[in-house]
Amino acid sequence: MDVSILGGPHPQRGVGIVAPFDFALDRELWRWVPDEVSLYVTRTPFVPVEVSLDLARMVSEHETLEEAVRALSVAEPEVVAYACTSGSFVGGTAGERAMVEAMNRAGEADSLTTSGALLEAVKEVSASRIALVTPYTDSVTGALEDYLAEAGVQVTGRAGLGLTRHIWKVPYRDVVDMAREAVRGAADALFISCTNLPTYDVIPQLEAELRMPVLSANQVTMWAAMRRLGTRAVGPYQALLNPRAWPDGVLDQPPAAAGGGPVLPEGPSTPEAEGGWA
Repeated sequence: MDVSILGGPHPQRGVGIVAPFDFALDRELWRWVPDEVSLYVTRTPFVPVEVSLDLARMVSEHETLEEAVRALSVAEPEVVAYACTSGSFVGGTAGERAMVEAMNRAGEADSLTTSGALLEAVKEVSASRIALVTPYTDSVTGALEDYLAEAGVQVTGRAGLGLTRHIWKVPYRDVVDMAREAVRGAADALFISCTNLPTYDVIPQLEAELRMPVLSANQVTMWAAMRRLGTRAVGPYQALLNPRAWPDGVLDQPPAAAGGGPVLPEGPSTPEAEGGWA
């Protein structure tokens, strides 16, 4: 068949993704992306260090980010996102801004980080008090709380696992249990940190149960990237993507859950979908 009669492939808009070396949730990122957008994913060099503040700093050095952005620039993405939560909050708000500036210098695309996207999302859902879920150790979680405090966001409750490895093996059920534990005080929203902690399928169910917007690391990253493209992230009923879900500050019940309690998945539905740390 002469493919010339078909006019060739349809042009895709591109988003570059810089991820830590052990990132394993490529599939989850794609689930938020509309059909007309492609992701170009690259990883930072391997470092033989467990999940910690030291590792967060090492995978986020400006030279490392700049090299990754330059590599992605060959594919001409319109936006580049650093998909790493701890790596982008470890230096505080000033450190996050410096990372974005370094990425912008290295390429021609608009750049963002997961932690910067988090602050945009918190503002979008009008939250000043959040409950926090992390798989991290106390020291890494504490650095996230400091980052949020710098931005004027109060953490009213938290739950964590204290993991230094194998974060991609955390099942959905544990994420749900941590969310319930974290929402102890008055909170405007829940944030589930770590781009390698699977969250895609539990967000709508948690919002239905907790009656508040639920944000996650991968969700806010892709939402912010799509917004910079002038398009919208796609996904199941959730407050960040569907503002009509919370017109009065209280979430309406998602249509799929009407008439009964939310059905929470036991874990990721496909082995390639759910992964590591960040």
